Amino acid sequence: MDLHARADRLAHLLEQKLDLHGTGFEAKVARAGRLLPRYLRADAALVIEAMKVEPHPKLSRQQDPKRIDRACDEIERYLHGINPWDRRRAIALNWLAGNAFNLIVVVVLVLAVLVWRGFL
Repeated sequence: MDLHARADRLAHLLEQKLDLHGTGFEAKVARAGRLLPRYLRADAALVIEAMKVEPHPKLSRQQDPKRIDRACDEIERYLHGINPWDRRRAIALNWLAGNAFNLIVVVVLVLAVLVWRGFL
């Protein structure tokens, strides 16, 4: 399969699974940041570099096609394992838990001030 077609498929998976928007694979990987593990960011950098040197005949022969295919396969395998609904639910639950904790702290502080001032 062509490298650009494979990168487009990976870009579509990034958009579908991680809700990343941008034009092309490189922009979506840049936006992904820490949503991808370090080894996958390195694999994505390898694919991006291979896409950049692909038009140049001499430089493209210096690339290792097996390594690039393995990098694409690793990224694809990782992205297929992500459930977008579980990810969104976890984000929402973490937000709610943080806000609940903050509310509890404020209530405890208000009660402590009321006891300290002698109103309770």
